[in-house]
Amino acid sequence: MELEIGQQVNLIIGVKTALGYTVLIDEEHEGLIYRNEVFRELEEGEKTIGYIKNIREDGKIDVALQPQGYRNTIKSDVDKILARLKENKGVLLITDKSSPEAIKFHLQMSKKSFKRAIGNLYKENKILILEDRIELKPDKNTSKKS
Repeated sequence: MELEIGQQVNLIIGVKTALGYTVLIDEEHEGLIYRNEVFRELEEGEKTIGYIKNIREDGKIDVALQPQGYRNTIKSDVDKILARLKENKGVLLITDKSSPEAIKFHLQMSKKSFKRAIGNLYKENKILILEDRIELKPDKNTSKKS
């Protein structure tokens, strides 16, 4: 079976290395998930879904835990932020100025993904970006106050 960039695959997590985690792809190929692209705890032997990120000339395969590209990730990132805002009574105490570590801790996503998603929500007029927090704008269709 030939692997293609962007293809969804089954992964078995291997050992943690200095670069990231080794993985077994579809029980046939070896690959690597880079440490800076992991936003949750992984355990050796864990089975999960991944996506082929790159197949290098030397035959090594880079893998990601989430689909790659703006179109493939923006909806899930926006949904994650909206859900967290609703869980926290419409307020998130992180902003586009927050550290990548704080964003990863609170939302399990990269700062780049976070900034794209809040930019999208801001353009859709769904949030306010304040100095120290992000607030969900009240839904115009309801008279509910935050």
